[in-house]
Amino acid sequence: MPDDLDTLERRIDLLRTRVRAAVRDRDLALARELRGELRKSERAWDLRVSSPPEPETAGQRGRTGPPVRERVHAALTLLQVPAAGRLVVGVHEAFFAEPLKGSQLSTLRRDEERTFRRSPYGRPHYVCAALTDRLTPARGLLAVSTWPQERRVVGPLSPRVDFLRSTMRVATRVGELDEPSEKAWRLLARMARNVPGAGGGFERPEPAVVVRAAEAELAVHLVADTRDRAELAGRAGRQLDEAAKLFGATTLSEIARKAACA
Repeated sequence: MPDDLDTLERRIDLLRTRVRAAVRDRDLALARELRGELRKSERAWDLRVSSPPEPETAGQRGRTGPPVRERVHAALTLLQVPAAGRLVVGVHEAFFAEPLKGSQLSTLRRDEERTFRRSPYGRPHYVCAALTDRLTPARGLLAVSTWPQERRVVGPLSPRVDFLRSTMRVATRVGELDEPSEKAWRLLARMARNVPGAGGGFERPEPAVVVRAAEAELAVHLVADTRDRAELAGRAGRQLDEAAKLFGATTLSEIARKAACA
């Protein structure tokens, strides 16, 4: 499974880059075609990670499923935005077979950083930190190293923008499943209650309605948030080394020192 997932993730990242380029070049026909390919690849990824683990064989005794970092990575890849541990656990419980507990996330980011510093880019991806406007690690927010820097920084509007985007992703996933779990419905209902016009009362929310409501509010904030994140990403590219781009600068003096040397 890991090799297949890595291949799909690389294809998804490449397609996103090509979609952005097509939109920038105003080639709308190519952008539509690429978005179709992107959706197919994302659905294939979702199905791959949602598949039950293969039966245990004699040589596999004692294995308990994918490592915690891969479970967190699966949940974050579904969300496509930085997320707090509570949401990561909720998403994993709603859509994936293996268990995941909040206590298992307590040292994950630090472990990933140590691994990266020992052997930079030795893995296809790392669970890393979202970065604040000071380019320090955002408390409790996890991200994926293969995401563009713009998605791994958070400005003033980013928490709301990312919540709306994650709500849309959860609603879309629920709508794609033939029989969503009760945990999936509860997660969607909790998120929908915080989106005007999305429902989420005592009855199950309609996924398509949730997506439309979240999209409507997202349009209000998106331009300003995109601008803020582009500025932060530019600063990160100029002022941080490779490890700090993923895990954040430890102190403001570290940023100032590296900026002076640039």
